[in-house]
Amino acid sequence: MGRCAWAEGSELMIAYHDTEWGRPAHDDGYLFELLLLEGAQAGLSWSTVLNKRENYRRALDGFDYTRIARYGQAKLDELRADAGIVRNRLKIESTVRNAKAFLAVREEFGTFDAYLWQWVDGVPVVHRRRAGEPLPASTELSDRLSKDLKRRGFTFVGTTIVYAYLQAVGVVDDHVEGCVAIA
Repeated sequence: MGRCAWAEGSELMIAYHDTEWGRPAHDDGYLFELLLLEGAQAGLSWSTVLNKRENYRRALDGFDYTRIARYGQAKLDELRADAGIVRNRLKIESTVRNAKAFLAVREEFGTFDAYLWQWVDGVPVVHRRRAGEPLPASTELSDRLSKDLKRRGFTFVGTTIVYAYLQAVGVVDDHVEGCVAIA
């Protein structure tokens, strides 16, 4: 048995792949965490962001979306000075915008989980690609969800980021045939 080739980079990548990626997630805190981390990845490798995950957890109050929504300029300045995270100004500012938008979705749907999973009627989209077969950068689903998230005020949610997010939280399961994570 093998695993998805992208995960072979490090022990941290292997652990993430084997225990998280592609597994249906329903906890709003976790869904928010992955949304922020996928947005932070824009233009970078996933391994870069994954290696900074614990720094993000520390810097962003455990990914507490209620607290993040209240961050003011002093906290944003503190984050910009934190070498443990990606210090891009727009990405840091997006954490607050996304937390506020996340709370608004929760207000409307009860949970972000309910909002997210309604896009697939609560059932993961499962693809079983052969090893070496390329994954798409986006799909019709990620296009529609990206557009809706942007309409709701989210940032760093382009269709490629959204597709990676859907894979990360198990709405889409793109593990290759024979992957150890699905055995």
